[in-house]
Amino acid sequence: MNIQPILVLSVLVFASCAKPIADFTYTGQDNPVPAEVTFNNLSRHADTWLWEFGNGDTSTDMNPVYSYTLSGNYTIALSASKGDNTHRMEKTIQITAPVPCLVEIQTPYGKMIAELSNETPLHRDNFMHLVEQQFYDSLLFHRVIRNFMIQGGDPNSKGADANARLGSGGPGYQIDAEIKPDLAHIKGAIAAARTSDQVNPERKSSGSQFYIVEGNNVNDNILDQIEAKKGFRYTSEQREAYKKFGGTPHLDQDYTVFGRIIEGMDVIDKIASAKTKPGDRPAEDIWMIMRVVK
Repeated sequence: MNIQPILVLSVLVFASCAKPIADFTYTGQDNPVPAEVTFNNLSRHADTWLWEFGNGDTSTDMNPVYSYTLSGNYTIALSASKGDNTHRMEKTIQITAPVPCLVEIQTPYGKMIAELSNETPLHRDNFMHLVEQQFYDSLLFHRVIRNFMIQGGDPNSKGADANARLGSGGPGYQIDAEIKPDLAHIKGAIAAARTSDQVNPERKSSGSQFYIVEGNNVNDNILDQIEAKKGFRYTSEQREAYKKFGGTPHLDQDYTVFGRIIEGMDVIDKIASAKTKPGDRPAEDIWMIMRVVK
């Protein structure tokens, strides 16, 4: 009796009934953005695939290649299907930021180039994401105080009435504080606005509002007083920078500094010198448009 055809048929039936198993590997994620990641599909017993790249984008290609333009952690999901059966696998990848992260800020008074700090990745990545989404375009510098700072990023300022009270808007979330001793409020520093300690003891930052320091003259006596009051020490480099450029050291260690202006310092002075109305809003709107420098 020849049973070989029966065995072959049994194997074929088993293979056709086997449930899909999703699996994959990837390469290229170690490159800074824009990072092109190649996904290698290792799934078994499947004939259709759905990739989710962790940012809302998807693909049905078997082995897709996807370009990430923003750094951060992304949960990649692959759903492998055959008929009514589906198996899903997830893996998390980390896309690194370029060195440095640069953003151009255009204003009616000229443009500034901001360098974001890699010491504050939550703020860096959030700011980059908002810039990529054109969140800041046409928003206003709604609070300007000469010899102190210029503040913007309130989404309610876009197209706002001339008499509207601004400064309470945001994207609907906060960012955990990333207060670093190496990052001080020297002129040109970019820091996150936040609500007061009374309602925000964790000093979480606004999801979108920021300020750029203009500041005033600073000397060793002022820095000594702040050290004694707050219980930390400035480095010699920070002291020299404060004495050379000025700043607002009384804010140090209370707010997250996440970047600095490296070009266009004169634009800060021009905006800070603008005529203002009660409430520190400029008498004439000062808009911003941002783009990532790649």
